Amino acid sequence: MATGGDYACCLVGGTFDRLHTGHKLLLSMALTRAEKVEIHVISDEMAAHKSPLIQDYETRVNAILDWLEEKSHRNANLFKLNDSFGPAPNHKSADSIVATPETLGNCHEINRLREASGLARLSILEVPHMLDYSGRIISSSRIRSGKIDPDGNPWLENSRRISNMRMASSLDSELKTPMGTLFSGPEEYPEVAMAEAIESIDRENSSIIAVGDVTVATLLEMGIIPDIAIIDGMTKRVALNESAKVNTVAFTNTLRAVNPAGHLTPSLIQAIEVALSNENPTVIDVDGEEDLAPIIIHCLAPIGSSVIYGQPKVGVVVQISSIEVKTRCRDILALFEVVD
Repeated sequence: MATGGDYACCLVGGTFDRLHTGHKLLLSMALTRAEKVEIHVISDEMAAHKSPLIQDYETRVNAILDWLEEKSHRNANLFKLNDSFGPAPNHKSADSIVATPETLGNCHEINRLREASGLARLSILEVPHMLDYSGRIISSSRIRSGKIDPDGNPWLENSRRISNMRMASSLDSELKTPMGTLFSGPEEYPEVAMAEAIESIDRENSSIIAVGDVTVATLLEMGIIPDIAIIDGMTKRVALNESAKVNTVAFTNTLRAVNPAGHLTPSLIQAIEVALSNENPTVIDVDGEEDLAPIIIHCLAPIGSSVIYGQPKVGVVVQISSIEVKTRCRDILALFEVVD
């Protein structure tokens, strides 16, 4: 791709977590205005002060490199950024820097330091924020929160939120395949597989969302209260005896939802949304069936959330919500039939 010639060397700095449309606009500004571009990506040590859920340095860098390759940009080099300003205050060949509205202050401070050292000021190329479908700024933090995808689109469209949806028969085989990591264990001792499953979760940085009566009961018996529990009073589609039902006294909040087997309803979607917004443990008691709830959970939950459910006669499945998992769930949901 042809490069611009307004500037000799343009500097770009940032975290670049979950490379999104806003990042690409920022990079494109530099790449089309300068003969050479230096992209300075903050180190893992600096990123850790922002959020423990930020991708590691190598992943963030590779995402940028893949995008540069896709767009045939050949005039960029990447560097690790270990402090707020990087080499900008003393960079002798740089003549420009890219800024967003919130980083303008840093750029002005960089120019003050450059002038104090006898260097020429950098031309500041300000790039506006990209807005998402709701008119809010596309940001890595909003992507991590599960609200939007990297292009600013919702994971669950409003038309789907307010519709009764029925699973297509073509999805039977796909949905029978575990979505996540399977931890095997004897069916009569579910705590064996559950113990291994819990050990795999970063509990300091991940919420636990448990789906299914046996799954929830097993966790409670182990002294673990899920952040969200979804139950329907059944196991293997057979109603539990009253004495075998989950004791929900450990949960601060109780929500109810109606969701027939093989369906996803606005009632269940709304209950999951409310539960995700609650700070204290919440149980959703479903009148009907909760088997398909993980599809909605992944569309709405923050990245890094751990969804646990049982796999009959096999063990326990843990699926960590990620952009890839959210994408799969959105694609699956698109195949559901909207019914009256």
